[in-house]
Amino acid sequence: MSDISSDVGVLDKTAVILGALASGPATLAGLVAATGLARPTAHRLATALERHRLVGRDLQGRFVLGPRLAELSAVAGEDCLLAAAGPVLSALRDTTGESAQLYRRQGEMRVCVAAAERTTGLRDVVPVGSALPMKVGSAAQVLLAWEEPERYHHGLQGARFTATALSGVRRRGWAQSIGEREPGMASVSAPVRDPAHRVVAAITVTGPIQRLTRHPGARLAKVAIDAADRLTEAVRHRS
Repeated sequence: MSDISSDVGVLDKTAVILGALASGPATLAGLVAATGLARPTAHRLATALERHRLVGRDLQGRFVLGPRLAELSAVAGEDCLLAAAGPVLSALRDTTGESAQLYRRQGEMRVCVAAAERTTGLRDVVPVGSALPMKVGSAAQVLLAWEEPERYHHGLQGARFTATALSGVRRRGWAQSIGEREPGMASVSAPVRDPAHRVVAAITVTGPIQRLTRHPGARLAKVAIDAADRLTEAVRHRS
């Protein structure tokens, strides 16, 4: 076990388990060997951490670091994301002439964390802080398409899009929606990734169907992907 002690035994043992799993997947026997913990203790703590999603299982049933750690890491890096988002969204708005937003997933919702709105004419205004459903819209598709299997399948229940559509999102690297969230509006979204290549946000261009047409991806996919890649690179440098 580690020489570092906080004098809170269960916390120290938890840290040891997470530290051991940072080296890669481990069976219970491997976890016992790596941590020096008694088998019942290692099992009890690992399964408790699994319930909190701090530990998960791979396809072979081995313990691995859980998705909650990635989510907490993403939140810790949110300041970097938001600091870099403003100029990228403004440039995307100016290039396309349409409103641009940045969404992050929070639980069962997606939240607009930054935006650059079109200043004149018909536009889709989404105030920063707005919480929108994960069942509709191109940003929801992007935020769900690369999710872990359990959340992926749960997210598809009641959604306006299908697993086939999300397979296309993963293949193309972008999503589009036509009237899913609001009649008469269309959007195109692309994924923003953290330094570990996990999808942490979706950058979105939105506008009326009469301007974006019923095939908005044909016009806007490339600029949306380019903007998402610029933001991904900016977050990587700031991190």
